Amino acid sequence: MTELLEPRMHIVETYFECCGFDHTFVQGGTSVYLWNLSKTFAARGHRVSIVTPAHGRLQDLRTRYEVEDLPYTDTYTLPVPLDPEVWQGFPAEAELALRTTAHRIRLDGVDLYFLANDWLNRLPDTFYPPYHSKGRDLVFFKPLVFQVDAVRFLRAWFGDEKALVHAHEPYYHYLLPAALREDPAKLVVSTVQSNMPIAKKVYGPEVRRLLGLLGVPAPPPAAEPATDAPPAMVQYQQRTHLHYEYGPDNIAVYELTAENADLIDFLSPGQLDFYAGFRDTPFEELFRRLPIAGVVRRNAHKMFVGGCAISDQWLAWDPAGVDRTTVLEGLGLDPGLPTFFHNARYAVHHKGQLELIRAVDRALSEGVAANFVVRCISGSGIDDPLFHEVAARHTGRLHLEWERVPEREVFSCAAASDFCLFPSKFEMDTFLIAQGEAMAAGSVPIATDQRGMEHFRHADGPETATGFAVNRSFAEDDELLVGALVTRIRQAAALWREEPGRYRELARRASAVARVFTWGHCADLHLAAFARLWQGEPARLDPGLALRQGWFDLLPDGEITQGAAVAHGDLDAFERCAPLDDAAARRIFAAAWARADFTACERAAARRPGAIGAEDLARLRDRARTGPDGRLVYRLPHAVRVEIVSPVTAAGHRTPPGVRALEHTVPGTFTGPAPGPGDLLLITLDSGRVTWDEVRHG
Repeated sequence: MTELLEPRMHIVETYFECCGFDHTFVQGGTSVYLWNLSKTFAARGHRVSIVTPAHGRLQDLRTRYEVEDLPYTDTYTLPVPLDPEVWQGFPAEAELALRTTAHRIRLDGVDLYFLANDWLNRLPDTFYPPYHSKGRDLVFFKPLVFQVDAVRFLRAWFGDEKALVHAHEPYYHYLLPAALREDPAKLVVSTVQSNMPIAKKVYGPEVRRLLGLLGVPAPPPAAEPATDAPPAMVQYQQRTHLHYEYGPDNIAVYELTAENADLIDFLSPGQLDFYAGFRDTPFEELFRRLPIAGVVRRNAHKMFVGGCAISDQWLAWDPAGVDRTTVLEGLGLDPGLPTFFHNARYAVHHKGQLELIRAVDRALSEGVAANFVVRCISGSGIDDPLFHEVAARHTGRLHLEWERVPEREVFSCAAASDFCLFPSKFEMDTFLIAQGEAMAAGSVPIATDQRGMEHFRHADGPETATGFAVNRSFAEDDELLVGALVTRIRQAAALWREEPGRYRELARRASAVARVFTWGHCADLHLAAFARLWQGEPARLDPGLALRQGWFDLLPDGEITQGAAVAHGDLDAFERCAPLDDAAARRIFAAAWARADFTACERAAARRPGAIGAEDLARLRDRARTGPDGRLVYRLPHAVRVEIVSPVTAAGHRTPPGVRALEHTVPGTFTGPAPGPGDLLLITLDSGRVTWDEVRHG
């Protein structure tokens, strides 16, 4: 055991699935994360407990571990108010009779507590209720049962002991921070494990009833003001997977956790930055107008990066020990060709797999000489026939599989490959362990330039880049992403054949960068933040975060920089640190034009008349023109796609709006039917930024 550099703490990890100690129980990456982190905390000399459901698997556990049945029984009725719009045909309130028992396994210095009752024992194979059970089957509330059970168990079993409760994924613990807020012995850290929509909401009466059951003050009925954002912008968010509209009296999950937790933990610096402002996404402008943006700002001082890591086993295995020829020939592929590898669960939109398979098909059909190993893991197979059609069309060049196999086989595939493909979309990946694993094995990444993945440095400049980047994507069937992937595949294959020395340097960099992300490093980051909290040090806002987000009102004048003010087009912030002369106005105008922030361009021109040249003003004024034929001509040199978004009627406000792309006639010029009243333009820039514009009628 290593010597403690921080106070000895009792850390209680709690999540709906904390079974990473046994590969037969693992359902997702969070489980593996929790077990690795818990073991490392324990090895550092801290007392570590895990609280999780038994999921009906106690008998299975007893065959392999010593399971201790604890003297704990909690019998009560759980009242769950049901949203009548969702649970049609059900009573106004469900009453779930519960008799909860607790069981313990002691393993690797960690105490694992398993809670069991009739509800928590359901779904022993999948653990998680299927989404289609919502409104149909009360098993949907199994995670909610665990939330209440976990709070009651923490109070009863640990009593007045001081403990730091580390809860994961707000949707699975939104009651817990509020329930423990007034307990002086319990500190709560909430980890944002995935980028669920930040304004995701739950039924208000449910929250108030259950917090009342737990004996704590509940938030009043929600009365969120209507946003002043254009309907087309609001409705479009369904397509981005970043935001959805809810009916009256629903409460934001992140608000419940952020307002009541002591700290908010993120898996990577990019994920934290993304979740703070949604910069450069179609949601950014709407987010700023929503109450949840205020929640983020009020609690930004609590935000820190605890990090994530690659498994010790992957880092211990030696890629040089893998026989590339044997592995590739065993898959029916040619070891003399560059090989591209993809490994992820089957999630066509989240993981960009539809675009990936289309890019593979196009690259091979156009004559790129390469192998592809595509693993889309699914217990029920791949239901999209396109994947099977492409695999059949390219036998001997494409190996497609979906079965779970021993981890050593996955490692061998990664080590035998030269490049790894990770075109994740919608900024849903927050660390992407699978990419780091492949990189650690020496595979050069081709991946989306997502904020949550930027720590892998595939989008760096030429001196430090580990591989190749493609722009972020927020479209479900994105032809731009397909084309970018084909281009990168061609470039990578040519590099492998024609510049082997440069390829080897990229592979070396990729491996070196990935191998920094150890569980020891992850524990260091967590324990530093935990120790400050444990010792009562107040959390403080990171000035760098405030500058990156443009929260200049939260900073004193001396901490504001010209660069940050220019990046946000904030003239008032600029004047707090330097005079706004003509040169400064031109800098702000140019930066705003580059990111298609035309409002900031207009403000800069208005504040310093005469500073902006006539040619630039004409480009700004005339970017959208309707010709005599009634057709729109839109000119923006750095745009790569322009779409018209048309709102649906108020009665159908939850239906995605109509979207039609303008024709890209020549670089920077787009034409099509003129938009009507209420229509907006959605602009995708060559940088990957997506933003809004409008055509001013009359």
